[in-house]
Amino acid sequence: MSDSKPHFETIAIRAKMNQTAEKEHSTPLFLTSSFTFDSAEEGAGIFSGELAGNLYSRFSNPNTDEFINKLCLLEDCEMGVAVASGMQSVYLPMAALLQQGDHIVSSSAIFGNSLYIIKNILTKNGIEYTLVDVDDNAQWEAAIRPNTKMFYVESPSNPTLKLADLEFLGNLSKKHDIIFTIDNCFATPYLQQPSKFGADIVMHSATKYIDGQGRVLGGAILGKEKYVKPCYDFNRRTGASLSPFNAWILSKSLETLALRMEKHCENALALAKHLENHPEIEKVIYPHLPSHPQYELAKKQMLHGGGLVGCELKGGKERGARFLNALKMHSLTANLGDTRSIATHSASTTHSKVSTEDQLKVGITPGFLRFSVGLEHIDDIIKDIDNAIIASK
Repeated sequence: MSDSKPHFETIAIRAKMNQTAEKEHSTPLFLTSSFTFDSAEEGAGIFSGELAGNLYSRFSNPNTDEFINKLCLLEDCEMGVAVASGMQSVYLPMAALLQQGDHIVSSSAIFGNSLYIIKNILTKNGIEYTLVDVDDNAQWEAAIRPNTKMFYVESPSNPTLKLADLEFLGNLSKKHDIIFTIDNCFATPYLQQPSKFGADIVMHSATKYIDGQGRVLGGAILGKEKYVKPCYDFNRRTGASLSPFNAWILSKSLETLALRMEKHCENALALAKHLENHPEIEKVIYPHLPSHPQYELAKKQMLHGGGLVGCELKGGKERGARFLNALKMHSLTANLGDTRSIATHSASTTHSKVSTEDQLKVGITPGFLRFSVGLEHIDDIIKDIDNAIIASK
């Protein structure tokens, strides 16, 4: 009998906190702000770190512990910290690990708020930055300075689905002693485990695919203990902690992540193939389409192509607006990773705070549309889009 590690699906379902004296089959909720001690000595020991135990739900809670421990197993990481939202998972490692005089190299193709943090918040603390093309290895290497402390990347990127060469960045960061951080939200740990390519810190907006039903906010920071421990200490004192209720929801959602991602990816690939042959679509972007310029890299790094599809609709911004207004089934929201299919016009929503010039540099054209392909029947998804394209002419 093999002693190998259980499969992803088994870990996601069976990794849970110890059963209580009530012998429950499903993890209970621990809706408490604080925890008691059996003695003054026990309290002192837990406060000092000499004894294991819970103190206060801003520090730890059985629900948040279960959620983060499960994610660590799925991402093959040493330690993790659960936080209140995806944006906190982006900001916290930068705040905890960078200091005045440091330099960060980041992909320019990232979420608008992430770019805002780098350009407008870190700089106030004396931290310098250089933006590079996510898919240009030479730019990453050329951007390194003596004070470069961190790489930051999204792969696939938001919203144009460009990929970073994770193995290259892992080797480059190790060579120059740079902390390699990656937002793995779009891929999820089911499709991609960046730690296997040398990533030091992996972040998630658990609000997206990890929840999968558009219910709660949450974030996670996972990685090597020497980098995550300062993040935990920073968050323990600044208080952007994940609520026990949200952690309970997210931990239960992980049980179906593999099943959901299989269907998201199946539907997304079918939609991408359909749109690629549509006369009103200029181009389609999907990592596991052979027409994607990084198709071979995507096949190497990602189990499937993900649940997002990008496309350029003929007619620009004005027709894009008419198209969105003509949709009947798709939701119009800036969220993604839901069971329900979502259509987003990136230039006017998720990247509206980014200048038009910078939008164009990363491929966000006026007519660019991002579809978060849901779990509805693929025929209904395609029919709704086709009808809206006709109505928008």
